[in-house]
Parts: sequence; C-alpha cells; structure tokens
Amino acid sequence: MMETYYAGSYWLARSESAEACARRAERFFHLLGRCDPAWIRWRETAGSFEKARKRQFAPNAEGFQKLFRKQEERGDDDFSFHLWTGDSQDETSGIDGACGSADALIPSNCVLRPYKRGSIAERVLTASVMAEVLRAMALAWEPEWGVVTSHQYDDLVSEQVMPAGTSIGWVMYFSRLRGKVPPLPAPVRIEPVEDKGTLVTLSPERFTASNPEHVALAARVHELLDRARLLRPLQPWPAG
Repeated sequence: MMETYYAGSYWLARSESAEACARRAERFFHLLGRCDPAWIRWRETAGSFEKARKRQFAPNAEGFQKLFRKQEERGDDDFSFHLWTGDSQDETSGIDGACGSADALIPSNCVLRPYKRGSIAERVLTASVMAEVLRAMALAWEPEWGVVTSHQYDDLVSEQVMPAGTSIGWVMYFSRLRGKVPPLPAPVRIEPVEDKGTLVTLSPERFTASNPEHVALAARVHELLDRARLLRPLQPWPAG
C-alpha cells in the first residue's frame, strides 16, 4: 500500500492582523519555492480541475491581503487560504492554512499535502526536502510544533496522539517555548532553526509505517521526547 504524507505546523491563540498573516504567508511561500521549483506557481480551488487551473494566485503579501480582506468583511475571526499546484489531475500538491485566531481550543495551522506519486513525488518526499519544508514553516509561521509524517503512521499510533495533536513523525519541529530536545539515538538528526526552535529527523530514508525498524525507532524517540515533556498538548501563545 502506498503511504501518503503531509507536513503540518500548529499553534494556539495568537491573535494577528490580516496584514501580519499576509506577510507570514508571503514569506512561507517564498521559502517553500526554494525547497523545490514544483512549489512556485499556485492556484485557488474551484468546482472542477479545469476551472481551478484558470485561477492563478500570486502568493505575495498583496494577494493574501486581498483574500483576507474579503474574509475580514464577512466577520471571520481568522484568515485562511486553500491553494494547489500541479500540471495534471493525478499529480497535484495543496496547502491549507489558517492564521490570526485568538481561539485557545482550535489551533491555527499550515498544512502541506505533497505530491503523492510521479517523478516530483520521488524528488520531494525525501528527508532533506521535507525537513526544509518544515523549516520554512517554522521560520514563516513561528508555530509551537510541526510534523512531517504519513497518514498510515498516524493511524498506527492514533492512541498516542495528544488532545491538541502533538505526536511523533518522520520530521518534527519543536519551538524553543516547549523546551530543549534531549539527546536522541542514531540515526536521528537534531538541528537548530535559527533562534526559533529545533528540527528532529528520525531517518535519512523515507519513513514508513510498514517498516518495523522505523516504527521501533519512533517508539523509542516517543518515550524520550515524552519524558522531556515535549509532547504535551499545545499551549496558548504567550502574550507579548
């Protein structure tokens, strides 16, 4: 069975203006485009693939401000976007995001659905590229926590997922607000993201739920991170 992946970043209760969210979105898409050229051109969603192909979207601050202004006029308490890219219906990638909410229960987020199959998927579904994707999310959105993993692995360990979603995955990001990442067993890689937090990559090869060695390594890392209290539920963003 083919595993499907996602990269997500999450944070709670950080109220921000439409302009601030637009600037964050612009920076994220700029950094994402540097991860792979397949993530440079974007479109808005529509009722059919053919209609959506015609809805070009420039992922800059001006474009996002225009989009968010419409939501603000409707009285929405956060600012969201749903974009996709791809040249054929069978090979697409999409991003959903929500920013600006002061809600202390429902996380703000940015979630990338990478290509599932084809030559682009083979190119981007690597530890190095997906770590850079999560780094881009960390730098642009400043989340509390982020993860790259497969839906199949999520299903395998669903009982371990905390109420607000923190869990183990192929690549993880922990804000410095959560604490320090402890030493972890090889081949796990730990690297800083400027002064914002830490990236943790479990395996240099593609992590799969069907590989018993990957699952065993993840269980060991889960134990160590949980002991360090890095897997606790998300917390409301500190004021100031």
